[in-house]
Amino acid sequence: MPGTLILCATPIGNLADASPRLAQTLATSDVIYCEDTRRSRVLLDSLGIKKRLNSYFVGNEGERQNQLAADLEADLTVALLTDAGIPAISDPGWSAVNAARRVGAQVTVVPGPSALTASLAVSGFPSERVVFEGFLPRRGRDREERLNQIAQETRTIVLFVGASQLLTDLEALARVAPDRPLCIARELTKKFEEVLWLTCAEALGVFAEREAKGEFTLVLSAVAQRTPDIESGIEGVLDAMAQGQSMTTAVRLVAADLGLPRRKLYETMLARTRDTTTGR
Repeated sequence: MPGTLILCATPIGNLADASPRLAQTLATSDVIYCEDTRRSRVLLDSLGIKKRLNSYFVGNEGERQNQLAADLEADLTVALLTDAGIPAISDPGWSAVNAARRVGAQVTVVPGPSALTASLAVSGFPSERVVFEGFLPRRGRDREERLNQIAQETRTIVLFVGASQLLTDLEALARVAPDRPLCIARELTKKFEEVLWLTCAEALGVFAEREAKGEFTLVLSAVAQRTPDIESGIEGVLDAMAQGQSMTTAVRLVAADLGLPRRKLYETMLARTRDTTTGR
């Protein structure tokens, strides 16, 4: 019977955020794979765990997933770590899950720290509907298409940015959404933690004058949606009536399309019709 793959969330900065369950899982796992053996060794040392670590990163995951699958087929318990946060969230991990599913192994998770949710929480922006963009493409058509989508996005957006790419990405955001509110979360849970609330244009000005250091998560507010007014509804109804629709049908369709109260739109149209008929 195949073993179990455990995706383990690790501290995003402060090692004290490691949970007792994480420590227990790492201590009892048969095999541990990690994104960077040096960084994971620091975590294990802080937990008092002495175990061999196997690397599993973007450059070798194509090869290592076969080894991981073989470990699972041998009924071993395999723990997977990334440098910070949860595996498979803009980090290696999804290939390991696919490998585990391929051999019929159980997949579970030790939840915990995440830069995505931590930054979203401190931003204070609406979180009912959120889109996670991860790292933006570096160049080309894919980058421009993604930026154009962000410019029109009606949900709060979360992006990861490395220090070396921060100024370039801020320049792009300031170009497509200069006045949109932006929360910049830097080095969360670490000694030099910093949270800034600016517009995209203001953020570009700030970081054009200072060196970018550390890990950054950007939380961009949604584009402000224009609230349709009753006048827009009236114009829509008149256009529809000019094309042969009855007022009742036109009101129903326009109200649904614009999200306007149908009764209010209908009563307003009746009043306008009476005013036109009586010459008022």
